[in-house]
Amino acid sequence: MLSPTQLPFAATVHPEARPATRLTWDSRQADPKTAFVALPGEQMHGNAFVEQALERGAPFVITDLDMPRAVRVPDAREALLAWAGHLRAKNPLVVGITGTVGKTTAKSYAAAALDAHFLPVFNTLPAIACFLIEFGASAQPLMVEMGIDRPGEMRELVNLVRPDVGVITAIGAAHLEALGSVDNVAREKGVILEAARQLVSVQASPWFAGVETYGFGNADHAGEHLEVNAEGASFTFKGVPITLPHASRVQAEAAVLGLTLAEQAGLEVSEAAQRISAVSVPGGRYRVLPGRFTVIDDTYNASPLSVKAALDALGAYAGRKISVLGRMLELGEDEEKLHTEVGDDARQHADVTYGVGQYAARLGEHAYASVPELLSALQSELRDGDVVLVKASRGLSWSPERRAQEGVGLESVVDALLAWRKP
Repeated sequence: MLSPTQLPFAATVHPEARPATRLTWDSRQADPKTAFVALPGEQMHGNAFVEQALERGAPFVITDLDMPRAVRVPDAREALLAWAGHLRAKNPLVVGITGTVGKTTAKSYAAAALDAHFLPVFNTLPAIACFLIEFGASAQPLMVEMGIDRPGEMRELVNLVRPDVGVITAIGAAHLEALGSVDNVAREKGVILEAARQLVSVQASPWFAGVETYGFGNADHAGEHLEVNAEGASFTFKGVPITLPHASRVQAEAAVLGLTLAEQAGLEVSEAAQRISAVSVPGGRYRVLPGRFTVIDDTYNASPLSVKAALDALGAYAGRKISVLGRMLELGEDEEKLHTEVGDDARQHADVTYGVGQYAARLGEHAYASVPELLSALQSELRDGDVVLVKASRGLSWSPERRAQEGVGLESVVDALLAWRKP
């Protein structure tokens, strides 16, 4: 329990404040078991939502306002970080994972291998701080995904998380509008390697000489005898056979990371392998959905590196291969060139290629300005036995209308595909 009277910082605690099970920065998630911290935001301060959190039953609220059940502090953000750091220090093993692509997949497999607590979706500083407050004192390891989109952000996250093991999954073009170049991406993400132990994927190793590597082939911690086909991926690790249904090479590499971490932690590799075989990655992250035609939902986000990896995986399927690609965001001044390169790759790996929104003609032979136009053409094209890959950036801050027009947020395409498969 999180007691408002047992805090590592000075606060004035309202007598009606009571213990909570968890803490959130989003007032919509507040409830009788979930307390609320009122943080400053880009457009509005969390103080504007304190009453809403209280109405939803929040056991206490961290704020500088004089309110019922308030834990009053001068600066809620500083209080949040101090509490998170205090509880994180009680945990015996914290693993931090970053990378241009593959963070969430790596986190899912590594957490299963270590039987660790992990944050399912978010990877921002407030989310991580609340996660550390809830689970920091646990005897189980913690798996923390750490995403950045601006200079200096990884430094802030590392100062908070203080990972015992720092992991980098991949380096490539992403968030270039803020970070400027791939070398800058590597430099910013490389801050995580200040951890006492470090691991990077074989793909990321050119940027981090001397750091231990994981993956396949010439890796310090390697899986062997990798086979990837339409049924999934299989390999061996330390003689233990591993089978991952409906998985790609990227997921197999994540499994190798997890098994490496488990072995280093002194856990039985065979038991870690059993936990890994049951992993189900979150929606939109290379989820294979079999049926009379197979849908590969990889719509959560997109960068040149992740699209190329998905296209490589598409090549393992025997049916007619169809790619449906939309715009990749935050690529800076080279975005047209990068979309052209991805489109060229799509034409090499897929039998039929579709592009939608801006750069549609670069991404596919069949180009459409909007999602509704794309769907009209795609429905008449599909045949039983086809394999359809759907991938684009999401554009979460945009209105649904603009997202449809720009060709991002292609989860609606996946929904339509699945509906068409029904009898």
